[in-house]
Amino acid sequence: MKIKMWGVRGSIPSPGPRTVRYGGNTTCIEVRGDDDSLIILDAGTGIFPLAQTLLARLPVMANIFITHTHWDHIQGLPFFVPLFIPGNQVCIHGAYDIVSMQGIEQVMNVQMQYSFFPIREAELRARIEYRTLTVGEPVAIGAAMVTPVLMNHPVTDLGYRIECNGKSMFFTGDHEPWGNIYAPDDPGHGEYQAMIDQRQAELDRAIGPVDVLICDSAYTSAEYPPKIGWGHGTFDHAIAMARRIGAGRLLCTHHEPTRGDDELESVFAEALARNPDPGCEVLLAYEGMEIEL
Repeated sequence: MKIKMWGVRGSIPSPGPRTVRYGGNTTCIEVRGDDDSLIILDAGTGIFPLAQTLLARLPVMANIFITHTHWDHIQGLPFFVPLFIPGNQVCIHGAYDIVSMQGIEQVMNVQMQYSFFPIREAELRARIEYRTLTVGEPVAIGAAMVTPVLMNHPVTDLGYRIECNGKSMFFTGDHEPWGNIYAPDDPGHGEYQAMIDQRQAELDRAIGPVDVLICDSAYTSAEYPPKIGWGHGTFDHAIAMARRIGAGRLLCTHHEPTRGDDELESVFAEALARNPDPGCEVLLAYEGMEIEL
């Protein structure tokens, strides 16, 4: 199994001289099974440069797994060039939206309305399919198995565990650890904490030990308190998760868009200093990063 990072930035693209080393594109990860089957995790702006590389290997058969439909995870989808080429096949997988009461098929329909984009979905030439996923129900993609896991975010967000011939990885998408809404001296604190602990244990079991954990690490611990409820975690949260589940390697991603390369490395170093024994290798994800399992 091979993993390549095409977009590691969160919330909004942030190109420019300050983000050259780690990249400014929003979330997109290419995963290749041992049989070269193509799995794409999220369709942020990083999916555009990925698409350019695929044009040399037509026809394209791609399975795109969307964690959730916030803009930074889907904004590159209308620019995924294989969608415009006859003979290609693209299956878009994702969650049922409890607000719109529609499946993942709405993602293209909404983005490609004529008011927002000059080419309508009906004009695309590839064969496009949609699959609305069931949490915990694995999907076979060639030699790989992809299992959706429900994460914690303001909208329905699916993390994905991918297994192939004994190797495994997990991508959280956007995820914020659950927090207790009661003060420690409040009578409801203990009961609520027990519920949180149970939910966290269930999530950890669903993720399971993995060779690679790719985790939302948007904030520092100091930045996090005023952003509680925004749906993102910290470097410390990610390291704690990696230690709990027994990850072999942790890739911190969803980098805060205002943070340049030097600032990113600085806050990352501070996080490692706070966690001197993380239990695994901990790395900052960057565009072009490749891992083979």
